[in-house]
Amino acid sequence: MATGTDEPTLTVDELAARAGVTVRTVRFYSTRGLLPPPVIGPRRVGHYGPDHLSRLALIEELQQQGMTLAAIERYLEQLPPDLSVHDLAIHRALVASWAPDKTEDFSRAELERRAGRGLSEADVERLAAMGVLVRPQEDNEPYRVDLGLLRLGVELLDVPIAHETILAARTVLLEHTRSAAQEMTRLFRDEVWNPYREREGDPEHVAAMKSLSAHMQPIVVQALVTAFQRSLKEELRAAFTAE
Repeated sequence: MATGTDEPTLTVDELAARAGVTVRTVRFYSTRGLLPPPVIGPRRVGHYGPDHLSRLALIEELQQQGMTLAAIERYLEQLPPDLSVHDLAIHRALVASWAPDKTEDFSRAELERRAGRGLSEADVERLAAMGVLVRPQEDNEPYRVDLGLLRLGVELLDVPIAHETILAARTVLLEHTRSAAQEMTRLFRDEVWNPYREREGDPEHVAAMKSLSAHMQPIVVQALVTAFQRSLKEELRAAFTAE
């Protein structure tokens, strides 16, 4: 079981349960090289850690976006090899933001199992404030949980930043990403979609447009994540090294 550290302590069954997939799926991804190999412990039992869990969640999110396994392999190969668990969570959260809202109803026990930890009332309140879940109105009702935000929200519970600061940062991100999405939509409409409509009779062009539509969102997300990470690093360096 997990100990709260970054050490690989999850068995393959625990990893699959935490990620909401089957053991067979975990092993299949491993054979494709999409997941790094586990750390082999006593009795030759493989142990998995937070990196495996975050990468598995990202793979599942990319699949839900319609990417093939070959495309996911190429996507993961382009990621920096030293990405932290938090970096992978950011990638996944941004990829998930392109998908339709995906919520499920969980009991408190299932919510904590998916979170991989016990949750205090303060934790639940904080997750609700971040938009990760909606608390039930009655004791016998389930929690409505946004699966695309759950893992990142749980990680933020341990970040030593004031709750108000996290919510303010979320507001800033939503405002600027909405503006970027509007500009990208306008650009796609004017430069891609309108010319496509003029060439609907060209089979090769139709096939190219279908391929572009299937892969555009993950490509744009990856570009956005990379640009944001570089800009944030530069801004933080400038802010904390200035005299």
